[in-house]
Amino acid sequence: MAPSRRTLLAVPVSLALLCLTSVGSQAHVAPPSDALLPLLVTKGGAPAAALLAQEEGRTRFTHAESTSTPHTTPTGEDRPGAGPLTLTLSGTRTRSDATTAPAIRRADHFRAGSITKTFIATVVLQLAAEHRLSLSDTVDEHLPGLVHGAGNDGRTVTLRALLTHTSGLADYTADTGGTVPVTPRQAVRTALTHPPAALGRFSYSNTNYVLLGMVIQQVTGHSYATEAERRILAPLRLTGTSFPGARSSLPDPHGRAYAADGTDVTDLDPRVAGAAGELVTTLTDLNRFYAALLHGDLLPPRQLREMLDTHAAHGEYGLGLYPVELPCGTTVWGHNGHISGSYVRTAATVDGRHVLTFRVNTDAVADPGLEAALLSAEFCPRIS
Repeated sequence: MAPSRRTLLAVPVSLALLCLTSVGSQAHVAPPSDALLPLLVTKGGAPAAALLAQEEGRTRFTHAESTSTPHTTPTGEDRPGAGPLTLTLSGTRTRSDATTAPAIRRADHFRAGSITKTFIATVVLQLAAEHRLSLSDTVDEHLPGLVHGAGNDGRTVTLRALLTHTSGLADYTADTGGTVPVTPRQAVRTALTHPPAALGRFSYSNTNYVLLGMVIQQVTGHSYATEAERRILAPLRLTGTSFPGARSSLPDPHGRAYAADGTDVTDLDPRVAGAAGELVTTLTDLNRFYAALLHGDLLPPRQLREMLDTHAAHGEYGLGLYPVELPCGTTVWGHNGHISGSYVRTAATVDGRHVLTFRVNTDAVADPGLEAALLSAEFCPRIS
């Protein structure tokens, strides 16, 4: 899913403060982002929501649930997220209801969608640091003849262009809807039925990262999943994170996932996304990964600087992650992930010391302003 950077930039801190007044008398004792979390259910249309924040070694977990049970054909007030809610802050339930939907638990596994891209980009940059490839290499140097047709030419597209979404290659999921399992070559062939956008212009495309996954395998002789497991998951002890391949079930523990129409889509073939979005993970693991990445634990200083350089994408995107400048002037770095039944967002300060991940168990947050308000409430200085 493409990052909604302009939407986030447009939302003032006043929106976050305004939202605080709508969650009841408990708001004044809760951290602002925790107090906003229920709005992802009441206004955002999610059956359940949760966040995990980490700052200077301290963590806190909050979750909220709708009292409406998801239906396969929701209408009116029966749609997911339409009813009252239950909010749990630091283990204290501020409102309870016997018909509350199942909560998102801290240890639950879920699909992370395009957050997979940050993992793939990290592996590519590690290979660049080892001089096993260069970001100025063309796609054709590693995958000869693959990118060709309808005006597309792998001889002119660099790995940096793939990483920054400036390759011009069409997004194959525009044809598949992100619901049809495909092999990497099928995904690329689908994209190549369309003429490219202008080379050098930012245009978010899942095809870019499918190709990067293929490049990793060509360079190392191992799949992108194997390389990510060896280089990232094992060193950071991300025991709740995996690349499931064709496995459609989630590891235990896990909750349920719902499409926008309320259909249960917990079981899903990850080949709909591949290297662009197949990751399964947990809130804890995502916070640990982004904290370690931005702290410099996974990349040498030169490669980390390149990852944070947004010039190629005209300020929109770095290499596998993107910045958002909040209304208070703070810039956070991270990525979002959107796949059927799951939306997740991780954001962190540039030093990795303050990280927030929130998720909902449906396709998206219906009100996009809520994400901006939540990030502002978490990362902007408190107003006393």
